[in-house]
Amino acid sequence: MVNSKQSSASVSLTRIMTESALLIALASVLSIFAVFKLPSGGSITIGSMIPIILLSLKYPFRWSLAAAFVYSLIQMMLGFYAPPVQTMLNYVLVTLLDYVLAFSVLCLSGPIFRALGQTWPTPLRLMAATAICFMFRFMCHFFSGMLIWAAYAPPDQPLWLYSLLYNGSYMLGEAVVSGFILFVAGQKLIHLFIGD
Repeated sequence: MVNSKQSSASVSLTRIMTESALLIALASVLSIFAVFKLPSGGSITIGSMIPIILLSLKYPFRWSLAAAFVYSLIQMMLGFYAPPVQTMLNYVLVTLLDYVLAFSVLCLSGPIFRALGQTWPTPLRLMAATAICFMFRFMCHFFSGMLIWAAYAPPDQPLWLYSLLYNGSYMLGEAVVSGFILFVAGQKLIHLFIGD
């Protein structure tokens, strides 16, 4: 006879793994379909990072970190861009800054959401947590633009301004779209997925 504690633990683990796989898959599919592609590069999706944010809200930090890390690897497989100066250091920096760190920071939305406490309404806490994660992701891309992609900067433009304009344009659009979706439907999504 199977121990009931072992059985419930395996069911819980199975459920966590299944839900995580489905949300990672949904985020990956949403990232493919861009609402708007900027002429200089980058695109704005229909809230492709929201499934990872929901996952972070529901599960403990270490599990959401693992899921966000897996999502970052999938993003790298779906669209890896080789650096203009192809050295080992630049490949490592691109992998870390444009993929692994940039997408793994989404796992922070759950802890930030919980840290804000019950004093704020749920939609505002959700938007604030999302905005902070988007800011962290933007910083990863911003430093990547300055350290790796400098070869594409116009000669008459400061490097920091080039990186700010390039990365800020699509990240701001992505943040606005995701923020709007979460403001309108975030509480319902939390209720449906998390049950709170």
